[in-house]
Amino acid sequence: MSILMEISQNLQNGKAKVVKELVQKAIDDGMGAETILKEGLLHGMGIIGEKFKKDEVYVPDVLIAARAMNAGSELLKPLLASSGVKATGKVVLGTVAGDLHDIGKNLVRMMMEGKGLEVIDLGIDVSAEKFVETAIRENAQIIACSALLTTTMNEIQNVIDAAVKAGIRDKITFMIGGAPVTESFAKQVGADIYTPDAASAADEAVKACSC
Repeated sequence: MSILMEISQNLQNGKAKVVKELVQKAIDDGMGAETILKEGLLHGMGIIGEKFKKDEVYVPDVLIAARAMNAGSELLKPLLASSGVKATGKVVLGTVAGDLHDIGKNLVRMMMEGKGLEVIDLGIDVSAEKFVETAIRENAQIIACSALLTTTMNEIQNVIDAAVKAGIRDKITFMIGGAPVTESFAKQVGADIYTPDAASAADEAVKACSC
């Protein structure tokens, strides 16, 4: 088995320490950081994402796989930066104002990072202004809003309205999700993409960034 397949396999099994050792070995052997990232770490996380979508693995499995990916990617970040490798896109992510839930949002971040996207995670209880200001400052392609309560989902409309007011609505793809959110609600508030789960959100984000 090649070292890249070993990295992928151990990541899927959540073995962070082994992944870190294998990534270091691949670097020491002169393998390119981008190759290690794409064919080792992202390959493994992609498989976890697909399995999660099919209910073959569950939230704890995703969390330990993501921890293993982070252990490996920490070693690669300085090498990727110095070689000028850019992320496939940039996403501003957060749970809307008044909402303190973050498990779903965190899963989305892990899945998006697992697809090679750069994610700026603003955390929970994020104001409409902060979403928009960050997207402008970071030159992001996507704003992704999570709402887990029926009482906070209408905050999504405020974020979109703030983007219109700031004159960036046509430059930003709005993605929304969360337990009470539906496709019809997305149409109602004028969002571009609704996805029912984290893995689908990552797939759609990659598509949006490549347009």
